[in-house]
Amino acid sequence: MQVTPWDVEGVIDYDRLIEEFGMRPFNEVLEEIENPHILMKRGAIFGHRDYWRIVDAMRKGEAWAVMSGFMPSGLPHFGHKMTMDEIVWHQKAGGKAFVAIADMEAHSVRGLSWEKTREIGLEYIKSIIALGLDSNAVIYFQSKSNHVKDLAFELSAEVNFSELRAIYGFNGETKLAKMFITAVQAADILHPQLQEFGGPKPVVVPVGADQDPHMRLTRDLAARASIFSFEPIEGGLRIRSRKGNEYLKALKELNLETRFYEEHVDVSGSVDEIEREVREVELRLGGFAFIPPSSTYHRFTTGLTGGKMSSSKPESYISLLDSPDEGAKKVMKAFTGGRVTADEQRRLGGEPDKCVVFELYSYHLIENDNELRQIESNCRGGKLLCGKCKKNAAELVRNFLKEHQEKMDEAEDKLEDYTIIGL
Repeated sequence: MQVTPWDVEGVIDYDRLIEEFGMRPFNEVLEEIENPHILMKRGAIFGHRDYWRIVDAMRKGEAWAVMSGFMPSGLPHFGHKMTMDEIVWHQKAGGKAFVAIADMEAHSVRGLSWEKTREIGLEYIKSIIALGLDSNAVIYFQSKSNHVKDLAFELSAEVNFSELRAIYGFNGETKLAKMFITAVQAADILHPQLQEFGGPKPVVVPVGADQDPHMRLTRDLAARASIFSFEPIEGGLRIRSRKGNEYLKALKELNLETRFYEEHVDVSGSVDEIEREVREVELRLGGFAFIPPSSTYHRFTTGLTGGKMSSSKPESYISLLDSPDEGAKKVMKAFTGGRVTADEQRRLGGEPDKCVVFELYSYHLIENDNELRQIESNCRGGKLLCGKCKKNAAELVRNFLKEHQEKMDEAEDKLEDYTIIGL
């Protein structure tokens, strides 16, 4: 098993990923979420980092945001739709939505021209609008966002080559542009907390597990770029300054019980209240006061021929721009969890947990839980054969693509209603 931001190989063991990457299982927060998305309920979202911050902000009605992005190196497909659906759900749950078109990454890592990244990027924008993104979102091309580029420069001062080599496996042959993109992606994630966008707030980033190295680096950079750091102690927090102990003197203005030491300050009281007041002090000092970003991790969308669905392998995916008939044809050729013969399937039953078609049902095509359970039961019991099941899925895909592309045409007519930086 190999999982990096640019390569995914082998059979993915998600329990092992949670353990090795230091994530938390998503089911530990599921019961706290009102009206969870089907990707949450059905286990497609399997892990998280610090999602409690988002749950808490939802419950209290406080400001928070959702941010994710898409590299326009190939056409949007059902794998990208998972992330789009998560962004839209979080926006409707009360978060401010930020959507990045990662044209700098596509240009530097994939070698696409700026014109091509803009052309493809527009298809991603129309697709997510067609899926329900409201116009109060911030959509932007990386190369055109001065907020992102300026913050990336600031963050690049906090990381060195040895660290990038350890995280990403970079070596002496790695281009500088590819290394700098890691700072740009960290800036993508953190810039919703800039003063221009309302200041520090919890931000959740829905991604696939292959993007977790970016999240680990960004969470570290959020702390390094801020003036104050927090350590839990009994009854409160210990505050240190990453920029010099002279900044600790500013904490005398806190309206909380404080004890000053040479290299730290101990503050007693509610952890939430302490963090809020210390961050307000930092902002007055000109600091960022970043809150470490949260993240959710969804399973990789299985390609039609097995393995991970990938924009670089056209045979592996159904594009959201495929004609309805072409999409239906691809479903009919998809890898299934069926047996070798119909008689064997009737006798032994199918294996929906290994089936691309059943995954399409679970993640994209069927919202009704009872209907999905019936299909699974009939498959496992040998009552439903793959040919009939594929035909049903093909028709659902045909109808979805027809409706989605009609909505994309409508989205093109209302792009002016959206804040789109760089279009």
